[in-house]
Amino acid sequence: MDLFEYMRQSAMKKESPLAARLRPRTLDEVVGQQHIIGKNTLLYRAISADKISSIIFYGPPGTGKTTLAKVIAGTTKSEFTQINATVAGKKDMETVVEKAREDLGMFGKRTILFIDEIHRFNKGQQDYLLPFVEDGTIILIGATTENPYFEVNGALISRSIVFELKPLEPEDIKKLILRAVEDKERGMGAYDAVMEKDALEFLADLADGDARKALNAVELGVLTTERSADEKIHLTLDVVKECIQKRSMRYDKTGDNHYDVISAFIKSMRGSDPDAAVYYLARMLESGEDIKFIARRIMICASEDVGMADPNALTVAVSASLAVERVGMPEAKIILSEAVIYVATAPKSNASCVAVDEAAAEVRNTGNLPVPPHLQDSHYRGAAKLGRGLGYQYAHDYPNHYVEQQYLPYELTGKEFFKPDGNGYEAKIKEHMRRLKEKKP
Repeated sequence: MDLFEYMRQSAMKKESPLAARLRPRTLDEVVGQQHIIGKNTLLYRAISADKISSIIFYGPPGTGKTTLAKVIAGTTKSEFTQINATVAGKKDMETVVEKAREDLGMFGKRTILFIDEIHRFNKGQQDYLLPFVEDGTIILIGATTENPYFEVNGALISRSIVFELKPLEPEDIKKLILRAVEDKERGMGAYDAVMEKDALEFLADLADGDARKALNAVELGVLTTERSADEKIHLTLDVVKECIQKRSMRYDKTGDNHYDVISAFIKSMRGSDPDAAVYYLARMLESGEDIKFIARRIMICASEDVGMADPNALTVAVSASLAVERVGMPEAKIILSEAVIYVATAPKSNASCVAVDEAAAEVRNTGNLPVPPHLQDSHYRGAAKLGRGLGYQYAHDYPNHYVEQQYLPYELTGKEFFKPDGNGYEAKIKEHMRRLKEKKP
């Protein structure tokens, strides 16, 4: 390290954001994530013994992915190199790999390569790493906010252990906030600040499991708040509210949370809970979800989960879909809410969904069974002479507009696909079909 690099790093230690300065240096300083770094866990033992294999850290922002990588960097005897996938390219990786080969060959020293935001690498860039991870030239530590099973090369995943980090609990956030306020060496302790109890509770809750967000608010509050008469900086509830202002919604339209929220939305409508369904609708709308996407999910639920128990549900859902496209936000939220509540409170049946699935399975199993001759088209040239349509009975010529005849292929005689369970409007359908088959008026 030359003099200029030393001076740069020294300056960075002083000028870095609080969240970076307060990063834990050892496993014992890490707060939260005890499910993966608690005493006697696999990761704890591997880091303590300096026996790390390739791993992927996956979780929301501010949960400690980079922190754990830095802890590993501070405890390992291996060469530790870090790159960020948002700015690094193949040339950077080639340089790392070449240096890793030299260190392994000349000194028998392993290289740990930490790639932050690894999901940003394209398939080709990820493929480049594969042989070097496989032969042990480098040990990979990847960090990502996206589901690695979607965004990271499957071959890399199969050679790595995936650790999922969870949002920090409010009690964990409180510990970090107090550490930040009181630590004189790396925190804001030199400013003689006091964190009020109600402000602490509020900030820990509104941080929503994101340590970085909480620490940024603490730093801003300390640096911008004037001292009181007692010469202390009081971080009151009002101060903290100004520093963090609004809870940001953890909702990425292409990420896990997107799928989790839409899944909860559908299951709440299916489960006849209008309150939960409207709540998840509001979550999506507040996060900027496409209203057309939401409308499509309502239509699917209306047909799949309500079905013939209330055929009008699909009409309501389709009307809502057309209306929101014409009206737009913010009024579209009222239309969507109406459709969601209708579908959620409607009687439920998946009989029509099951019917078509079972019929499709039958088609795949039995193939193109011949249509009964009397149902075949008799209008095209020569069809009548071949006996097509012969013997067909026109339903409207019979009482109740019903006549018993073979409609399914003969090989499927007696097969039933639509089995109404008697819920909602299906009760009327079931009774109607029973009366027809019994030939009762």
